[in-house]
Amino acid sequence: MIRKPLITILGHVDHGKTKLLDTIRNTTVVDREAGAITQAIGASIVPQETIHRICGKLLEKLGIKLMIPGLLFIDTPGHEAFTHLRKRGGNLADIAVLVIDMHEGLMPQTIEAIEILKKLKTPFIVALNKIDLTRNWQDKPGSLLEQISAQPPETQQYIETKLYSVVEKLYKHGFEADRFDRVSDYTKQLALVPLSAKKGVGIAELLMVLTGLVQKFLAKKLEVEVSGPAKGTILEVKEEKGLGKTIDVILYDGTIDVGDIIVIGTLTEPIVTKVKALFVPEPLKEMRDVKGKFLSVKQVVAASGVKIGAPGLDLALAGMPVHEATSETLDFVKQEVQKEIQEVVIETDSEGIVVKADVLGSLEALLLLLRQRHVKIKRATIGTISKKDIMDAQANFDKSPANAVILGFNVVLDNDAESALADTNVAVFKHSVIYQLLEDFEKWFVAKEKETERKGLELLNRPCKIQIMPNHIFRKNNPAVVGTDILAGQLKTGLRLMNKEGEQITHVKSMELEKKTVNTAEQGKQLAVSYPDITIGRQVSEGDILYSFHSESEFLALKSFKKFLTPAEMMTLKEIAEIMRRKHATWGM
Repeated sequence: MIRKPLITILGHVDHGKTKLLDTIRNTTVVDREAGAITQAIGASIVPQETIHRICGKLLEKLGIKLMIPGLLFIDTPGHEAFTHLRKRGGNLADIAVLVIDMHEGLMPQTIEAIEILKKLKTPFIVALNKIDLTRNWQDKPGSLLEQISAQPPETQQYIETKLYSVVEKLYKHGFEADRFDRVSDYTKQLALVPLSAKKGVGIAELLMVLTGLVQKFLAKKLEVEVSGPAKGTILEVKEEKGLGKTIDVILYDGTIDVGDIIVIGTLTEPIVTKVKALFVPEPLKEMRDVKGKFLSVKQVVAASGVKIGAPGLDLALAGMPVHEATSETLDFVKQEVQKEIQEVVIETDSEGIVVKADVLGSLEALLLLLRQRHVKIKRATIGTISKKDIMDAQANFDKSPANAVILGFNVVLDNDAESALADTNVAVFKHSVIYQLLEDFEKWFVAKEKETERKGLELLNRPCKIQIMPNHIFRKNNPAVVGTDILAGQLKTGLRLMNKEGEQITHVKSMELEKKTVNTAEQGKQLAVSYPDITIGRQVSEGDILYSFHSESEFLALKSFKKFLTPAEMMTLKEIAEIMRRKHATWGM
């Protein structure tokens, strides 16, 4: 039997993910969301007859016969929940729809979604939403392409410009793309479908492309044995009035019945329990819709969204497996679930930051994006930020201040952690949007890195170039005191100096600027400087140029801080290298 394909909807905040599903389902879920942003994971079945009703004419025109029983859409609050959709050996989602506001183009969450889709090798198409907000757009009868062709020339041109702007940006992320009707090879090009989720324009074309791609390229993947044992993945764990703890599950294989033994994954070892109740949303409703009614059923067949009531669900986690078992297969199934648990063990580094998240899917998505940014992670767990997390992060400070950090996605600090934080050097970043959390952290990290580097540079002598001023000899020796013009860099007491032959000849004993003793002086200053171990007219003459003397290791360290050096300092550093390489050809390389 062929099951319904699982389709995820991803995209940037407010680009129209839920509105798109609302239009397909003819519901108004988005109007009841806080801030019109999806707050919980939902699952909706679009039956075969609905697909026929919406895009039957297009399917007939292209000779596509519907083989799949429908579509199972997963509406996520953000792409972090996409990683909940897992099964042994890979991601559960068969295909994804990436929603992009055609006027705004690729935004931070769009790019993060693309990165996750690439990493998980999930095929996807692009819904270019809000075509109706194009200037001078006129509602016309007919198909999407007929409506576009009926628009004024300047409107058509704008749509084309925005479409190919997205095409160009997708190419930079490794994807060739084009409008769906211009794609010559769907295995090599992404299909872009311009549409209006608000007005329903292009919805038929989107479903047609989805259906066609699924049936042509994913038919084998959709074959299931419905009479076999049920297998699914937890989307959410909820407290339901009258039922206690329940789990919202995507069933991707087999059949589940009330009374069945089920084995559920946790972060440690499997839970074994019995199904007490099964609930499914009304047709074209979704699992989270508070106004939608749940239907109590005795049996659910894959693929479907189902709410399961059962005792002992306290340790159940979103993203974990749910497998049916019998008394004969229980030990084997427990072993299989344990193997899946092992696959989601979070790998950490010997050093790095602390990461906390509300659920497993969020944690995995966050870790994936941090790894892509080459951020090391010492500890990553689920739950509120605790005093132990604060102490773990503080322990990083002495070794690496940049690692004294906690990133918290959708979590809060408990009371003990709040109290402990005040006496530490730990930086805590919290947010309910992953891209914003990462952005805040990255800004702080860059600033911290610059601060650390500046402190490192402060420990070094900056490159310096000076000239002994003619007619400003106040004492010839013991020590020589002469007027000095700082041509580049910073002159400071104790600084060793060399001549143009690379010979260290003296150092700065003391300096006087405008009759005041100073320890440092910058480029452009002229001051009296005392130099021991030299006699003016012998080792040094009026008008001579001298350079700061650096060991080879000091030189290499200065090169590593070159972004903090002035152009004059960089030029001086180059001249120092040229002088030393006349004596040793590979010096400083």
